[in-house]
Amino acid sequence: MQKQILTHFRGHLEAVTAMSEQLSERIEDAARLLTETLQNGCKVLVAGNGGSAADAQHFAAELVGRFLLERRALPALALTTDSSILTAVGNDYGFEQIFSRQVEALAKRGDLFIGISTSGNSENVCRAVEAARNSGCATLTLVGGQGGRLADLSDLALIVPAKHTPFVQEGHLLLIHLLCDLVERQLFPQES
Repeated sequence: MQKQILTHFRGHLEAVTAMSEQLSERIEDAARLLTETLQNGCKVLVAGNGGSAADAQHFAAELVGRFLLERRALPALALTTDSSILTAVGNDYGFEQIFSRQVEALAKRGDLFIGISTSGNSENVCRAVEAARNSGCATLTLVGGQGGRLADLSDLALIVPAKHTPFVQEGHLLLIHLLCDLVERQLFPQES
C-alpha cells in the first residue's frame, strides 16, 4: 500500500506542477471571464457527469454560498441537480440533451456556461456548450488529457495535463477553488 500511496502523490504533484507551468495565464483569463459575467449581473450555469457533476455542484455552491469571504450570494446554478428535469429530458429526448435543454431554457445573452469533463468528450456537455453559444453565452470548460472536443468547442478551455482520471479530477477541484478565490478577491476587494 505504501508504494501505491507514494505513486498517487507523485502523479498528483506532477499534474499540479504541470498545471502551474502551463495554465497560469489561462486561469487568469478564466477568472476575468467569470468576474465580468458576475459584475454584469449575469449568471453562471455549470454541468458535468459523474464526479464532474459533483464538481459542478461544488462550483455553484461556492459561488452562491461563499468560498472564503463573507459577501453577497453570486448567481450560479448546477444543471445536474434537478432529477425531474434530468429524467424527463433523458427519457423524452435522450441523455445527450439533458444539459442543452436546460441551457436553452435558462441561459441568457451574457451568461457563462461552464462544462466539466475529464475526457473533454462528454456528448451532453458538448451539446450544452453549443446551446450556450447559440444563446449568446460565453463558454468555459474544465477538461483533461488533450482537451477532447470541448477544448475546440468552448471559448476558453482549462486543460489539466494528465491522462489519469483521478489526477484530472483533482486538478479540476484545484481550478474551481482557485477561480472562486480570484473571483471573490476581484468582486469584493474590501472583504479580503
